[in-house]
Amino acid sequence: MKNRRQKFTPEFEHDLVRDPRLGYEPRDASRFVHCVEHGSPTPLERWHCHDEYELQLIVAGQGRAFVGDYVGHFEPGHLVLTGPRLPHNWISTDLPPNGLGVRSLVIQFREEPLREGMRAIRELEEVGPLLERARHGVEFFGLSDSVRDRFHRIKRSHGLERFAEFIGLLCQLRRCEDYRLLSSEPVIGTGAGHAPATISRVIEYVNEHYPEPMPVAQVAARINMSESRFSRWFSKLTDSTFTAFVNRVRIHKACELLMHSESQISSICYAVGFNNVANFNRRFRDVKGITPREFRRQSLERLGAAPSPMG
Repeated sequence: MKNRRQKFTPEFEHDLVRDPRLGYEPRDASRFVHCVEHGSPTPLERWHCHDEYELQLIVAGQGRAFVGDYVGHFEPGHLVLTGPRLPHNWISTDLPPNGLGVRSLVIQFREEPLREGMRAIRELEEVGPLLERARHGVEFFGLSDSVRDRFHRIKRSHGLERFAEFIGLLCQLRRCEDYRLLSSEPVIGTGAGHAPATISRVIEYVNEHYPEPMPVAQVAARINMSESRFSRWFSKLTDSTFTAFVNRVRIHKACELLMHSESQISSICYAVGFNNVANFNRRFRDVKGITPREFRRQSLERLGAAPSPMG
């Protein structure tokens, strides 16, 4: 049982395993942006994470995409940016007999040099929101052709020219308005009347007490608001009702348990704060589009594993 649970943990990727024979560029410790070009099947298809941001463009084939607790389909044109240590995997299906020579074009870049640049160069601060969204995984639409062209320009360039091309890519991603966040951890907006310390207290309370009953009046009282005022304030700030937000937090916690434990679904339902399985199944489907059982089945595919008989 112990060995079986260990495989749920994503493999951590570091420079020592980035072999040029797998499609990586020869490693240069001073280089900020790295390109990877690989086919399928490949040892790179595994549930893993790393310290870098990663932009993945699928140029051939189809299969299952796994990003955090997101499970979905990919095909040519699929373009996703993932943040540091966000687990991910793209598993090809229905491959031709000889596989695919090139399936993925990948750009990896380190966070700290970019953050340092943002502190010194004010214009770089514009990419801050993009980097924060990437912590959930971001899928972009309508950019695949231009990003493919830019990938090749980045790969064949060096030094300042490479950096300039990369900054152009970030600008392109930052300007894109047709995107969606993939992993379901709730994100709080920054609407008018935003009070960071107050909303942080509410979020912290929800994340610590999500298994417990959470009536709106009780939470409102913690920040000295009436129930009606709190409801208006929270909705204006987050574009969500408080109840819907709590449900999303609970569903996110349920996803983690479905992916990283063998607990029964009914046990998970009660562990994350739902008081009956039917309501849990309904709310889960509202957020994820599939049932908890189907989510667990699909999520196990990221490991190449068979579903657990626990359900």
